Amino acid sequence: MENLNYQELVKKIIYKYVNEQPKEDLENTEIVFDTERDRYLLLYVGWNDEERVYGCPIHLSIKDEKIWIQRDFTEEGIANQLVELGVPTTDIVLGFRSPYVRQFTGFASV
Repeated sequence: MENLNYQELVKKIIYKYVNEQPKEDLENTEIVFDTERDRYLLLYVGWNDEERVYGCPIHLSIKDEKIWIQRDFTEEGIANQLVELGVPTTDIVLGFRSPYVRQFTGFASV
């Protein structure tokens, strides 16, 4: 099996969500890629009239050759998308789940 480039897959998923947003929402959208430490975030930062906008719907990390999903506020589920892209479930960690619960998820239980 061909080796997958996890950095590129993670970036691809985040760009997919950015490209699906209405243009008026892009003003408050920030993409943060720390490729040195393998941290990848999608952020909403700004103002909507007098209301502060701040949120992190996607936070992914790559550690020990596994993709850690630290936060996933997507409808499709990032883990499912990664599996569709060919990532083995043993290389996906649901970091937002407690270590005890991870063993029952069907994904890596690091």
